[in-house]
Amino acid sequence: MIEEVSNYLNQIRHDFTKAALDEDSVKETPLEQYAAWFEEAVGSQVLDPKAMVVSTVDKEGKPSSRVVYSRGLKKNSILFYTNYLSKKGHDLEANNYACINIFWAELERQVRFEGRVFRVSEEESDAYFRSRPRDSQIGAWASEQSSEIPNREILKERVKLFEAKFENQDVPRPPHWGGYYIEVSRAEFWQGRPARLHDRVVYELDENKWKLTRLAP
Repeated sequence: MIEEVSNYLNQIRHDFTKAALDEDSVKETPLEQYAAWFEEAVGSQVLDPKAMVVSTVDKEGKPSSRVVYSRGLKKNSILFYTNYLSKKGHDLEANNYACINIFWAELERQVRFEGRVFRVSEEESDAYFRSRPRDSQIGAWASEQSSEIPNREILKERVKLFEAKFENQDVPRPPHWGGYYIEVSRAEFWQGRPARLHDRVVYELDENKWKLTRLAP
């Protein structure tokens, strides 16, 4: 079966023909360019435009990736929220550099952000947590993210425990849950093109100014 799938993977071919990308046409900053592409992704009914892969590295230099949702933009930063005691939380305590990868297959586009990661303020985390559905708020208390559990029943029991604890009151934000923002120092925008001659435009921060370059595909 593995050999059959391997052969099939090598038989699949896809040509990229939907758009082009030129360094003269992009926005002044990478977050402005991301915002423009995000709006196009939403308008094109991309399945899940908020989804992005966050890659971290632990204290032993081992990389780890997972899909999270982008939850906001600042001037040079993109935000996401998680459990601080999760695998990514421990990784970021050891090494606060990360890479984000976003792939919008329907538009044949990819975005990569690199930079240092910091926690958002407690006030921002509180405000976002209050905006979440109550079930998600309870879930943040019930799930000790990335820890080993014997079965799913333990999760259900913990949900019941915290539903009872916070009955008839607002659910406060757990102290181990909150936001991170990646302060972007390098960004790449990739547009698929025919014959694998893709467009790749890179932003790099140099003395507080964005330098634009084009890379070979």
